[in-house]
Amino acid sequence: MNYGIIIKVLGNLLVFEALLMIPAYLVSIFYEQNDSSAFLISLSLTFVVGFIMSKVKGAYKRIKAKDALAVVAIGWLLASFFGSLPFVISGSIPSFVDAFFETISGLTTTGSTIIKDVEILPKGILFWRSLTHWIGGMGILVFTLAILPTMGIGGFQIFKAESPGPTADKIVPRIKDTARILYTTYIAITIIQIIFLVIGGMSLFESAVHTFGTVGTGGYSTRNASIGAYNSTYIHIVITVFMILSGVNFSLYYSLAKGKWKEVIKNEELRLYLGIIFAAGILIGLNIYMNTDGYKNIALAFRDSFFQVSSIITTTGYASVDFDLWPAFSKMILLLLMFIGGCAGSTSGSVKVIRILVLAKLVKRQVAKIFHPNAYIPIKIDGKVVNDDVVTSISSFFILFIIIFVIGILVISFEGLDFESTVSAVATSIGNVGPGFGFVGPTRNFSDFSSFSKIFLSLLMLMGRLELFTIIALISPKVWKNEA
Repeated sequence: MNYGIIIKVLGNLLVFEALLMIPAYLVSIFYEQNDSSAFLISLSLTFVVGFIMSKVKGAYKRIKAKDALAVVAIGWLLASFFGSLPFVISGSIPSFVDAFFETISGLTTTGSTIIKDVEILPKGILFWRSLTHWIGGMGILVFTLAILPTMGIGGFQIFKAESPGPTADKIVPRIKDTARILYTTYIAITIIQIIFLVIGGMSLFESAVHTFGTVGTGGYSTRNASIGAYNSTYIHIVITVFMILSGVNFSLYYSLAKGKWKEVIKNEELRLYLGIIFAAGILIGLNIYMNTDGYKNIALAFRDSFFQVSSIITTTGYASVDFDLWPAFSKMILLLLMFIGGCAGSTSGSVKVIRILVLAKLVKRQVAKIFHPNAYIPIKIDGKVVNDDVVTSISSFFILFIIIFVIGILVISFEGLDFESTVSAVATSIGNVGPGFGFVGPTRNFSDFSSFSKIFLSLLMLMGRLELFTIIALISPKVWKNEA
């Protein structure tokens, strides 16, 4: 283990996080609220610690796979720790455990909150809270790769360890350039959505905050009622569209820019992703229209159904209505969507559509082998044969996901909640979704959980964001041996 280079890279990360606090600091100054000093102290402390760490000399410059695992996992924990400081120092969230939960929920783009009344928080705190979504959406370390040339050292290992999905492919040969292309796309989508929301009547501040939550698929809002506070079909539609766009593999946007339309249209993961959204939206829309008293207008039913379907499958977590009041059939569909997630290479969490697609084809192959046991039946995605190692990795991931999910249910069950609340609390944490049902429904929060459960759920969020294997591999003793 090359501890020197690990500390150096983590130091650069903290320096960068300190710089990212500056916009929130400026917001707090602009609105002349009492959180500006908290940001000044927080960013100064983060910068000093990061700067000192960045000056540590590495034994060698190349980062191996195990070094990257340590950088990514510890990096996210450090970013969450220092990112919690503004909440604690400002008094917005006095408890450090609560502040850590809120920050890691933000950075992992989960969107679960312990705050009962967000509308009383200072503007700077609200801005930083949602900015963590935007930072964590594409990956804070990938973001750093895009900006800091010094991080180009062994960068692909970090990129692979942090990127969501079964594989991490470079768009262009140089990983630094790949990161910049991804973030250029990311920033472009962000700016476009802000413009659309401002046109719809939102203030620039609220447009920026809700865009961070949309593009980062996080879901933090400035309103207690989330998007439901805005009685505007236009705003609901804009956010729905951009949630769907943010759940798409960002490399496809690069393909579009290169004029590779056929490649995008024929992409099997994209087609399944959009198909699931369409089917779930139709089914829920019809279900709530026919079985819920509040929906006399079918257009309204479909507006809310597609909004919530898009919000849950992309793991954004915004709410336009209290979907906990919907019929059991609709709630069951939403629960299933929590386990699916968006496309690989997007900012969304959970299992990912590509894994569901491969697993479905794996089942189909095994059924076919009953009738043709000696036949060679490869699994193909977009006309290309999927490597057996990738298929094995996907199968292993799914099994591990279910095992951790079951363990999570057993642990959280000690809270004494009902079955629905317990299951959805774990599902929404490991899937990085945000709201669940019952005790953790869209009108509730996680504030009443014990400190132990908050820390445990924070760990589940991190495991979900880092694709499970990164954390599991990191706790292996041989990783920390220099000869491994």
